[in-house]
Amino acid sequence: MNLFRKRSVEDFREITEGSGLKRKLTAFDIAALGVGSVIGTGIFVATGQGSKLAGPAVIMSYVIAAITSALCALTYAELATMFPVSGSTYSYTYVAFGEIIAWIIGWNLILEYLVVSATIASGWSSTLVGIFEAYNIHLPKMLINSPLAGGIVDLPAIIIMAIVTWLLYIGVSESAKVNNIIVVIKVSVILIFIALGITHVNPANYHPFAPYGFKGIMSGAAIIFFAYIGFDAVSTAAEETINPKRDIPLGLGICMVVIIILYIAVSFTLTGMVPYKEIDVNNALPAALRRIGINWGSSLVAVGAIIGMISALIVTTYGQVRIFMAMSRDGLIPKSLAKISGKHGTPGMCTIITGTLTAIIGGLLPLTVLMDLCNIGTLSAFVIVSIGVIVLRKTMPDVERKFKCPGVPFTPIVTILFCFYLMASLPVVTWIRFAVWTVIGISIYFLYGRKHSTLNSDQDISGHVGKY
Repeated sequence: MNLFRKRSVEDFREITEGSGLKRKLTAFDIAALGVGSVIGTGIFVATGQGSKLAGPAVIMSYVIAAITSALCALTYAELATMFPVSGSTYSYTYVAFGEIIAWIIGWNLILEYLVVSATIASGWSSTLVGIFEAYNIHLPKMLINSPLAGGIVDLPAIIIMAIVTWLLYIGVSESAKVNNIIVVIKVSVILIFIALGITHVNPANYHPFAPYGFKGIMSGAAIIFFAYIGFDAVSTAAEETINPKRDIPLGLGICMVVIIILYIAVSFTLTGMVPYKEIDVNNALPAALRRIGINWGSSLVAVGAIIGMISALIVTTYGQVRIFMAMSRDGLIPKSLAKISGKHGTPGMCTIITGTLTAIIGGLLPLTVLMDLCNIGTLSAFVIVSIGVIVLRKTMPDVERKFKCPGVPFTPIVTILFCFYLMASLPVVTWIRFAVWTVIGISIYFLYGRKHSTLNSDQDISGHVGKY
């Protein structure tokens, strides 16, 4: 049996035409999805953790992570216009490298999206708890901490995940409207933080600028990269975008420009306000404003963070649902999961399963473990996308590309090198966990996916699509 059998461009055209998903998203919605996904737990939590590793040079960590993310975005934009389907990297890999590689990438995307969503839910919970504690309201420790952190369950993380799952179940347009409103709120809150903090910057706080050297900067970048994760979720919206070949690259470009400017401005302001050794790791921005006596601003930013993380959770959960749906349509996981709800026009079963799994992970695992895991899963997917651009330029030169990544093969090669360097900067234990996860995934493929793949059938692919 050929483990490297491939999907064709024609397969995807037939699948998307019969998917049952409703095309309602505009370029603005796509940009908002990207900003909503990316600006979440990362900017409010990862900034403080990165500062501990890099010192004031966390600014450079943000720049390095930004360069890596921007290069990745260029490669994603090309493949998203070639294959406007919900499967993102998984679907692109199916065409470029074949089924077994697509399965491994799909399995790692599950790691990325599930863990990112769980991380955001956990970060949302810790921020909420921080707000309560600032007003001397102390919630039961057993119900706000995971078992590994000395509690029973992180209940707030589970509750917010249940709310987001319901929003996604009732329809993509309703979710997009909520997301757009929240994006405006959280960008405004970040701008307020910058405006309030920039007047309290002390140049002395920038010295020494890189106390832990280049290694510290790269270690910080490996953590800070988490703050940029999520823009790839934009490509999973292709089947629900009115004009995906135009709106996906446009929305992705707007998204990246906005977040890079905001992130570098925030890191510059934060490290100028507070000596890097005194930055609060878990609530860096609100704590910095409290330190300079702007308590109302601290409360506003904290509430903005709470609201802002909801939109990030909406988009990352949305992305995971679409990955599950794509793998289900291909038969690599049970096909019944891809069924579209006639009333809401959404993959209801995939949504419920995704929400349940994310709630369990977010409720039972601590934040630091989750962040490292999602970073390595995401970076591995970015490497495959970059390789895919080079391969498909050779194997499918005639397929229409509304957007072309500039500087091929130089740009993808540089992207791959950046990603590998960041992966090498992650702890060894993260690599071990990643290896175990990958082995489990390969085992599932050989036990179930290979046998049930739609490519095993002699029937036309469209026959399978018609059932759903």
